[in-house]
Amino acid sequence: MEVPEEVADAPVVPVVPADVPVVPATEPHRPRRRGRTTLLIAGAAVLGVVAGTCVGYVVQADREPTKLPSLSQPKLAQSKGNGPEPLSAAQDRRVKTDGDLRRLLLKKPGGTKNADWLTSSDGWMDLAGYAETYTKPAGMFGDLVGSEFRRAAVTGWETGNYDVEIRLIQYRQEEGREAADANDNNLYWADAKAGTDNWSIPGTGDGEAYVHSRPRTEAGYLPQYSAEAFAWRGDISVEIFVWDTKPVPKAKIMDLAKRQMERL
Repeated sequence: MEVPEEVADAPVVPVVPADVPVVPATEPHRPRRRGRTTLLIAGAAVLGVVAGTCVGYVVQADREPTKLPSLSQPKLAQSKGNGPEPLSAAQDRRVKTDGDLRRLLLKKPGGTKNADWLTSSDGWMDLAGYAETYTKPAGMFGDLVGSEFRRAAVTGWETGNYDVEIRLIQYRQEEGREAADANDNNLYWADAKAGTDNWSIPGTGDGEAYVHSRPRTEAGYLPQYSAEAFAWRGDISVEIFVWDTKPVPKAKIMDLAKRQMERL
């Protein structure tokens, strides 16, 4: 008798002993579905908001548009008559300073002669020439370029041992108050000299006149006393120097400073 082949993939039914009661399998417990009520409430709320918005748009669409205020301004009445006349050259400082700067220098007094020690023969002093008046010309040349140096006019005269030099230094002043800064620098160095008295120049704000009581001495030369005055107006820095073999009176340097500032 042939024994049927056992199917390997067939499930094996366990043999239950006869004395063990068979307990029927119970149906597995199905958990209760949660969240359905919450979703229904949320959905109703969203529908309510949408419906309210739609109703609001409908109500607004049925209303008359609100009239906006007028953007135009009340018409201004134009004044009658001619406008003011342009300022004359005597009243407009810019007309004076944009012209020939040499004409603003003090005139050489009668009885004096032109200073032969001036480096300028035509009354103009260029950038390099002005830088040469300082102890370190190369460094000063760069400083003047950065300070927007425009031009300089110079005059001078002498009589006996008495010498005068006046300079007007003009700046472009496109980025700063260079004339005022140059004046501050001049005041700083004048104040630093020993044996110095100083006074404010009337009508200049921060202009100062200095008299140095200690002379400069050098073997083979007479002692040299000096006085200085510095001020500024607009884009022009004013520098006045006086030298003599005897002390320079305050009245002399103050007179030069006041008269030169009046011409500006």
